[in-house]
Amino acid sequence: MYTDTHCHLGLIESAPPDDVVDRARAAGVTTMVTIGTDLASSAEAVGAASAYEGVWAAVGIHPNNAIEATEGVLARLRALATHPRVVGIGETGLDHFRDSTPAIRQEESFRDHIRLAKELDRALIIHDRDAHDDVVRVLLDERPPPRTVFHCFSGGADLVGACAEHGWFVSFAGTVTFRNAPDLRAAAAEVPLELLVAETDSPFLSPHPHRGTPNEPARVVHTVAQLAELHDIAPEEMAAVTSANAARLFALPAGA
Repeated sequence: MYTDTHCHLGLIESAPPDDVVDRARAAGVTTMVTIGTDLASSAEAVGAASAYEGVWAAVGIHPNNAIEATEGVLARLRALATHPRVVGIGETGLDHFRDSTPAIRQEESFRDHIRLAKELDRALIIHDRDAHDDVVRVLLDERPPPRTVFHCFSGGADLVGACAEHGWFVSFAGTVTFRNAPDLRAAAAEVPLELLVAETDSPFLSPHPHRGTPNEPARVVHTVAQLAELHDIAPEEMAAVTSANAARLFALPAGA
């Protein structure tokens, strides 16, 4: 059994949702978490989680949309987050690669999301692009919930060390399979097994050998196989490890 801890079912245009979910199940992906990036997509994620067995939702305002995270929007987000199919808050965090939203507004929104995750006892899902030091600074300042994950990890050994020290989960997407990513593979090899999870970030970042085509949850099997090779264990064992870790991260019910 495989788990895709981070996908965007509402953004996948290559096939209808029914087909995407069916293909995932045929590949052995029994659990998926579909992620909101604004209020509309968060509501859509909750709808998908309600419609499909094995699909759960996270709600949040992406840092590139943080200008939208007004008091009223956050109140509506909080209401969505109380739904029983919602297991995470995010994706939230900091993005210093794009400048569509001022850094100070991103940080304010990030802090609001951290507080909401703690209030509602939901996992915190972090977007961190070219912002490792600032993300860690805010996390340590706010004291994040114990169930926190760095989505689509892009850091190095120092950030792996910080995650290991604080018990933050580390999630790898298809980027870890890219031929031009030896440093990322080196970082993945250093992550403690008990903190390792896998994702697709679909429809983005399709793994090798599908790079350049629309991604979908079924392809998390390629990322899991790469992580297995890096940790010198069988793919089936890595699938079991990452799925068990995902169940702890999102506090999923037994058998989910």
